[in-house]
Amino acid sequence: MADKQRRVYLIDASIYIFRAWFSVPDDLTNAKGKPINALHGFAGFLGGFLDEARPEHVAVVFDESLTTSFRNEIFPAYKANRELPPADLEQQFRYCRSLVQALGLADFSSNYYEADDLIGTIATRLREQGFSVVILSADKDLAQLIGEGDMLWDYARNRRHHYADIPQWLGVQAHQVADWLALAGDSVDNIPGVPGIGAKTATALLAHFDNLENLYNRLEEVADLKIRGAARIQGLLRNYEDNARLARQLTGVAIDPDLQVDTADVRRRSVSAADVTAVCDELGLGRMTQARLARVVG
Repeated sequence: MADKQRRVYLIDASIYIFRAWFSVPDDLTNAKGKPINALHGFAGFLGGFLDEARPEHVAVVFDESLTTSFRNEIFPAYKANRELPPADLEQQFRYCRSLVQALGLADFSSNYYEADDLIGTIATRLREQGFSVVILSADKDLAQLIGEGDMLWDYARNRRHHYADIPQWLGVQAHQVADWLALAGDSVDNIPGVPGIGAKTATALLAHFDNLENLYNRLEEVADLKIRGAARIQGLLRNYEDNARLARQLTGVAIDPDLQVDTADVRRRSVSAADVTAVCDELGLGRMTQARLARVVG
């Protein structure tokens, strides 16, 4: 990987906040009686990450587009299978963002672009400025953003996926992930894909055609492939081409043309341990957590 000074860490905040929401008991509250279980777990994650990585350039990206992203305009059923966060969790997202800012970390969000898109945008802008990228997330969709010298780091499980690791992990190259998901569908995001085409078949098709566009430009070749049910698969692809192309608009990470980011925007700001402790106290975090976070900024 590139020298530490030219490495940016991009954190998919929602993954770690939701993980804490489900894993930390919800009877953990602040002085006002408001739940802070997700905040507590997220604070522990941030403290551990900052202590281990000691990043100089880092951005924490939040999702504010659960029902208002451009993908919902294209496909209203997008993520319709997911329940919206309850009010208590929405409040904790705001607490988490306040904590991120108090720690001197850059934070980003949009009500039109999802966190994946913002992460992709920041990664693209900073690669042009000589950075390598480490994405902290457990979301396989983000593997499409990993290039040479980059890493997708599932911090909670301590799984690190470098560019060369993606094929062994998912069965396809990083640049094929969006096409793979478009063909096989993604039940997590309520993207149907092509009915009858599973992950293994999608992998086999992309091994031969490399991408979705080539596949449809050379669709007549599918029947001759050494894939079980090749003729049937060809028919499915032909009949559900519109599905596949729609899905591809949903699975691919988009670049926000209005978001311009440079080194200064993601450089970790200097903050005092006393200020961090004050914010932690206001949010209701316990003394041990306060002390841990104060140490990683002091």
